[in-house]
Amino acid sequence: MKLGALFSGGKDSAYAMFKAMGKHEIVCLITMVSKNDESYMFHVPNIHLTEMQAEAMNLPLVKENTEGVKEEELKDLKRALQKAKDKYNIEGITTGALASNYQRERIAKLCDELGLECINPLWGMDQIQLLKEVVENGFKVIISGIFAEPLTEKWLGKEIDSELITELIKLKDKYRINPAGEGGELESTVLDAPFFRKRIEVLDSEIRAEKHSGVLIIKDAKLVDK
Repeated sequence: MKLGALFSGGKDSAYAMFKAMGKHEIVCLITMVSKNDESYMFHVPNIHLTEMQAEAMNLPLVKENTEGVKEEELKDLKRALQKAKDKYNIEGITTGALASNYQRERIAKLCDELGLECINPLWGMDQIQLLKEVVENGFKVIISGIFAEPLTEKWLGKEIDSELITELIKLKDKYRINPAGEGGELESTVLDAPFFRKRIEVLDSEIRAEKHSGVLIIKDAKLVDK
């Protein structure tokens, strides 16, 4: 089946693509650019990097802007899905939905309206297992947003590796946070993946943080050979 991938640039949407590739063909990426930093539906930090990520994958990118107003942003997503269907003949989409019924149900409804299959390869996965599989399969992912206690700016820019996963397990037990960030505790940015033809090298970045909230903004980056 030809699929479009709902793609935010973060680990969940990228790993969902990876899992779907075993059975389906990913023919385009679909990215929503929200003006609302607290969007209910869409990842925000470093969304501008999706253009470079698409180039690294050698895939076309369908990009749609949204004001990020709750429920209204779904109309913008429907428009993006329709564009991808018209231009690339997609028969379905992948999403990085892991445990959020809010996202999964709304996206599934839009797909029904457009005659598209909605595939959620990560749905119901254990969050620690997800992080371990991301590392084991050779993804390079950094933390690009933190939005919960006890996370501080020292986490920003850290690569998700075995050591970091161990730290997240400790925080999960002590503070009851979602270790994969499903509760909005953290956001991530993918710099390399098995299906990237080139990897992304960050040349310049800036941290903007206060207490337990902050982002790592990638200001300059380039593609390099693997």
